[in-house]
Order: sequence, then structure tokens, then C-alpha cells
Amino acid sequence: MSGPSLPPPSNLALPATIHRVPIGNGRRLTVREIGSGLPIVFLHGFPLDHSMWAGQWPLATAGGILAGRVRLVAPDLAGFGGSDGPATGSIAAMAEDVVAMLDGLGIQERVVVCGLSMGGYVAQHLAVSHADRLAGLVLVDTKLEADTPEARAARADLSERVGRVGTRIAAEAMVPRLLASGPGAAVDRGLAGRIAVEERLRRTIEASPVATIQTALAALADRPDMVAAAASLDLPTLLVVGADDTITPPECLVRAGATIVGSSLAVVPRCGHMTPLEDPAAFNALLAAFLQERSLTAAR
Repeated sequence: MSGPSLPPPSNLALPATIHRVPIGNGRRLTVREIGSGLPIVFLHGFPLDHSMWAGQWPLATAGGILAGRVRLVAPDLAGFGGSDGPATGSIAAMAEDVVAMLDGLGIQERVVVCGLSMGGYVAQHLAVSHADRLAGLVLVDTKLEADTPEARAARADLSERVGRVGTRIAAEAMVPRLLASGPGAAVDRGLAGRIAVEERLRRTIEASPVATIQTALAALADRPDMVAAAASLDLPTLLVVGADDTITPPECLVRAGATIVGSSLAVVPRCGHMTPLEDPAAFNALLAAFLQERSLTAAR
């Protein structure tokens, strides 16, 4: 089993339950959940864990805008955070792990799946392969297209450097690109300030096993193009992207919006690749409005 998940920031109390859910092959996923009602499954980005969704927990806590109407479910994908390794070797197989987790939690009703970046790729596979399990789809700071040859080469290079130097090199390469920069950036006035957020991200990445990072990089590089498959989706879909995201820029989600029939797109100002972490209030308001407008959860 890999190292423990990064604890949430002290100003975000998370009165939640932690489960260890079997998914087969002797592995268990660590899953944090809170609330009751419509299940919303939050899938983290690479190479992070469920703690990146700490800013969403207030949605279901007492007095939250969705309290009593949603059940938030946030796993660490295999090999990440507190979940058992080895990491799963393809994005499609990660989606099957999520289905096994739902079964292990006894969740048979339809769920809303919300994924960021790598989690968004997993969410896309769930929407295509297990549409009967989904009530809605939220794709955040991600894209439908497969990697370009240049992107695959960059992942291979990072994998080689991680194997040679360690996970510190992954943190050094990624953290500066994850957040919007400048005095107007949302993270500078949210959570505990930019330095604290960067340190949280760095600690999470450095805690990931080398093998997990390398396996996930290969899975990301090998993932299929999902544009054609996404064109046939028939699910309420929300697309969210940070206006200053340089990893999956807004045009990626604009293209996705043109592909997924009936989807809605929100571009969040002053955010980079980690919109739910950088501006939790804005993201939570978007998610709550989407659920209510699409009648996925009853309005209070």
C-alpha cells in the first residue's frame, strides 16, 4: 500500500467516513464519503489523491447548499494516496476499478461522476462503457483527445527522470503548471494561500510511489481518443475549465462542448488546472446549479 493521503487543510473540517473497499485482485481502494442522497463520485487528477476535493466537502456538510441531497464519494485510485497498488495500467481499467468500488459500497443507483484531468479521462470511459450507471457527467480541466506524439514523448521523458531521480522531480515539473499565477489568481485569496497550496500538492506528489507515477504516465500516454465516442453520449454534462489552464486550455473544453450534445461549459476566471481547489466556492456553485437545473437532485 502506498503512503497515507495528505490531510485536508485545517480550515476545512471534513466529518466524513473512510472506507477500504475491495476491488478485486487483493486490492482495496481508500474512499472518503459524506452525506446522503444522489451519489457524486469525485475522481482526482494525476498524480494526486482524493484530498484535492477537500473544498467540495462543504457541499454536503450541515448548512451546505446540497446538504441532505448528495452523497459525496471520493476514492484514491489504485496506487495513489491510501489505496493499494499496483496502479492500474490503463484508463479503461481505472474505470472498471471505479465500478467495482461502487459495487463494493453497495451503490446501485445512478451516480454523477466528476473527474479532473486524469480523473476526467476515467469519467469519460465510465460514461461510454457504463452509461447505465451514470445520471450525469462533470468533466473538469481535461480533454477528449488522445495525446499528441510530443505529449507522449514528454510523458516518457518524465517517467525516465522519475525512475532515475525519484518523485521529487515529478513535483518540480508539475506543481508550477497546476495553478494560475499572478496577484489576481484565485488560489492567492483562497484556502491558506498559494504557498500552502503548492506545498500540499508537492507533498501529495512526492508521496506517490515511483511505480505508480510511471504506470499512470504510460496509461495517460496510451489512452484512446474519445471524441467519436463522446459524440454519442446522452447524459447531462457539465464542462468546467480554468481560464488560465495551460495544461488543458479552455479551447479543449470548447471542443468537448461542441462534441457532447446538450453539454454546458463554464470557464472560471483566475484559475489554472486545479479549478475546484483554486476556487472552491465558484466550482461548488457551478456544480450545485448544474445538478438543480438538470433535475438530478431536488431543489430545497
